Amino acid sequence: MLAKTFGSAVFGVDATIITIEVNVGQGLGFYMVGLADSAVKESQQRVEASLKHFGYKMPRQKLVVNLAPADIRKEGSAYDLPIAICTLQCSDQLACVRNTEDYIILGELSLDGILRPIKGVLPIAIEARKQGFKGIVLPAENASEAAIVNNLDVIAVETLADAIGFFKGTKDIEPLIVDTRDLFFTSQNDYEADFEHVQGQENIKRALEISAAGGHNAIMIGPPGSGKTMLAKRIPGILPPLTLPEALETTKIHSVAGKLGKEATLVSRRPFRSPHHSISDVALVGGGSYPQPGEISLAHNGVLFLDELPEFKRSVLEVMRQPLEERKVGISRAKMAVEFPANFMLIASMNPCPCGYYNHPDKDCVCGPGVVQKYLNKISGPLLDRIDLHVEVTPVSFDQISSTRKSESSGQIRERVILARERQTERFKNHKEIYSNAMMTPEMVKQICIIEDSGKILLRKAMERLGLSARAYDRILKVSRTIADLADSDDIKVEHLAEAIQYRSLDRENWAG
Repeated sequence: MLAKTFGSAVFGVDATIITIEVNVGQGLGFYMVGLADSAVKESQQRVEASLKHFGYKMPRQKLVVNLAPADIRKEGSAYDLPIAICTLQCSDQLACVRNTEDYIILGELSLDGILRPIKGVLPIAIEARKQGFKGIVLPAENASEAAIVNNLDVIAVETLADAIGFFKGTKDIEPLIVDTRDLFFTSQNDYEADFEHVQGQENIKRALEISAAGGHNAIMIGPPGSGKTMLAKRIPGILPPLTLPEALETTKIHSVAGKLGKEATLVSRRPFRSPHHSISDVALVGGGSYPQPGEISLAHNGVLFLDELPEFKRSVLEVMRQPLEERKVGISRAKMAVEFPANFMLIASMNPCPCGYYNHPDKDCVCGPGVVQKYLNKISGPLLDRIDLHVEVTPVSFDQISSTRKSESSGQIRERVILARERQTERFKNHKEIYSNAMMTPEMVKQICIIEDSGKILLRKAMERLGLSARAYDRILKVSRTIADLADSDDIKVEHLAEAIQYRSLDRENWAG
């Protein structure tokens, strides 16, 4: 006899429907075909133990399990439950009242028949609705994630017996309905870290506000203990709220990576990822023999914070160059090629030198001649070229630390950022792939960032006197456009240009002496 059920496989952030066919025939042995990896092949032992636990038998005949299409590699343990249901059907141990072919069936079985959660449920649920399936049967811990998708019956089961009872018609399981959109909108502003708790550093807050308003990458340079990390952690709180399409895309990536946890719903807040400087190339950009998203994709629509930037391996930093420009990363392997979104805002911090006290107002730098320049050279010119704002962070004075005056809150800063982003949305409404000033092409900079004669004179003098490099020109214009947006100005004025020029510290040829 032959029985058929449907499962799914995830490639990149998209899912593919997999047909599971089980045939019982003459002979002996268990055979699994269809390019299955070790975790899938081991399902025989889990399925057999689970069936025995609930009083069913594994057929002692020739059992062939086919996972189609056969040329797509299958990995993971999500095929346990559909194989078990299929095996019972084709051995006449399960007479279904509900048609198994109307549902996508997923789940890893433990030896006692309890279902364990799996990864990548959200893209699978989206594909199931797209392909016209009635519903999805899956572990209870994954049900909230699948319930994000409307018009799809989400059947949460805790054991193999629950799934068998559902298809036999002896157990009624109501589809799970979660008002994810209500949860999404009510938790959008739940940020623990707020700028009102930061005393002083008003110039740094201003720079980070500009960075958030225009989607600009930024780097903070300052001595240890000056507040660089503390400031960076508060940036997600001043970014515009996630839109529903952005939240769905972000949730898909975290689902594929298995980062959502139990009873997860839509990601409602912008991600903040802060990998340690010992991270490998693959962990940062994604990859592996079976490609998984890396930190830059997990930071999609949010912030990637690289603390102590020069301590990262040179090769790790260099692999970011292309994703920073293209806002996505393509990973190619011999048998597959996948693409992960990587539209993130890079925020980096670093000490000015190995000892940390170069340019410190009170402490002397003990680094030898040429050491400071050597330390800065750990960051390549092409990478630095992609960072729009260079901000020097100075230590906070005792009077500022001990002050009881409340600083401006993240909510107040966020309101200004949202208004500036709305101006940009209107400006780029005819450009599908561009929605912030930082994403402008050189041609668009020439058309949009028009400066008056006095501004040209100022910019010329700045480049000559401060020794600014040519690569700083476009960056200054983009940042000045954002400053003008924050000021609700249609034109880029001299004061906007002047402020933008001061955020190019590392482009000064004499910065490191």
